[in-house]
Amino acid sequence: MARIQETLLIVAMCLASLHATMRISVAENNAIVQEIIDGDTVRLARAVRGARDVRLIGVRAPKPSPDMITETSEPWAEIARETLGTLALNRRFRLVFGDPIKDRYGRLLAHLHRDDGVWLQGELLKLGAVRVFTTAENTTHAAEMLALEQEARSNARGLWAKPHYRVREADDVFGDLGSFQLVEGVVRATATVRGRTYLNFGPNWRTDFTIAINKEDRPRFTNASLDPIHLKGKKVRVRGWVILRNGPMIEATHPEQIEIIQE
Repeated sequence: MARIQETLLIVAMCLASLHATMRISVAENNAIVQEIIDGDTVRLARAVRGARDVRLIGVRAPKPSPDMITETSEPWAEIARETLGTLALNRRFRLVFGDPIKDRYGRLLAHLHRDDGVWLQGELLKLGAVRVFTTAENTTHAAEMLALEQEARSNARGLWAKPHYRVREADDVFGDLGSFQLVEGVVRATATVRGRTYLNFGPNWRTDFTIAINKEDRPRFTNASLDPIHLKGKKVRVRGWVILRNGPMIEATHPEQIEIIQE
């Protein structure tokens, strides 16, 4: 009997220690937003995991200065910043980290949940203040975020009311080289050349818009039941940076970048 009581006492002590650790862990991941850096970056009142700046993963806001060529410093950059400030400034948030936890600039990568339960990324998408911007490493909540973006776009909320942020047609992206865009069109042909898969949107791959998928990224698509080769004849929407490789091209690294609009 004494041995049973001793065992129960040890178990109780272990559980108490575990609960205390969990409370500390939760507290460590909570902080107040002290400053708004731009439309998708905030600064915390105290350091969490060794950093104060947080980049909101999964979304991209208009930027206050030209990124490359066509990202302009129009008023929506400041409007997005003000919108984020209204939702977040001086409010406490729980940080749910991505993987990796930090980007190359040392900023934390996280989804932010306000103390009243509001999911910050979701609210920004509902208001049309940001666009969905996932990476191969961070795709958490991608489906939900894409749905929220679509709803805001259908109702012309926020930046979706501005022609500058319209979804581009596949045959009209030459003027958008160097910028982040959403592009729609019908895949006319697919091919894999030396391990790299191409989705062509016109008759001439040397000049027309193309999606390219590297060999090492292809398994992500097939594992998600989205075999790029089978997209021929389907209307799709792709998001990413428009670069020039023969014609304009977006390199897709993960399936969340491509939405099937019409079978």
